[in-house]
Amino acid sequence: MRRRAWVWVALWIVVVFTAGAMAADPPSDEKKRTSLNKYVTAMEAYEMWKADPQKVKIVDVRTPEEYVFVGHPAMAVNIPLELWTGEWNAEKKDFPLAPNPNFEAQVKARFQPNDVLLVMCRSGHRAAKAIERLVAAGFTNVYNIVDGFEGDKIKDPESYYDGKCMKNGWKNSGAPWTYSLDPQLVFIPKP
Repeated sequence: MRRRAWVWVALWIVVVFTAGAMAADPPSDEKKRTSLNKYVTAMEAYEMWKADPQKVKIVDVRTPEEYVFVGHPAMAVNIPLELWTGEWNAEKKDFPLAPNPNFEAQVKARFQPNDVLLVMCRSGHRAAKAIERLVAAGFTNVYNIVDGFEGDKIKDPESYYDGKCMKNGWKNSGAPWTYSLDPQLVFIPKP
């Protein structure tokens, strides 16, 4: 019985050490930084989840539309930080998003404040905002997946991919992703 306990202790030490060793440096983009100062790349996030899927959870804070139509990690829980309004902003030439007023409550319904949460959005900006809201709600072990699902934009006017999100990110890293929906993970708005 002692041997089994030592095996579990050794496994725990490996997981904790691996998580700490894998943590990415603070991003140069200030909009991706958080007060917790915990960062991982998409591939590091996948490796952390693979090492302990019972303890490490991936939270995708993109809109349900992004989650469904762009794709997502198969294990990611979709809890949107912001919701699509469907209203056109002619000045910005964009569809603005509105804050999800129930974000913290929806996260608390699924996770405990000391759970290991790896938060992802498209490119790392909304994830940082989500983490700050979670910190204010008492969460303490939350990482920003700094390159997000789609990754950063290519900045090369000579490239056909200039301006496209293909530089890094979950989708471009080789980590598995899907369009398939799991009703246990997808965001379903309550009336």
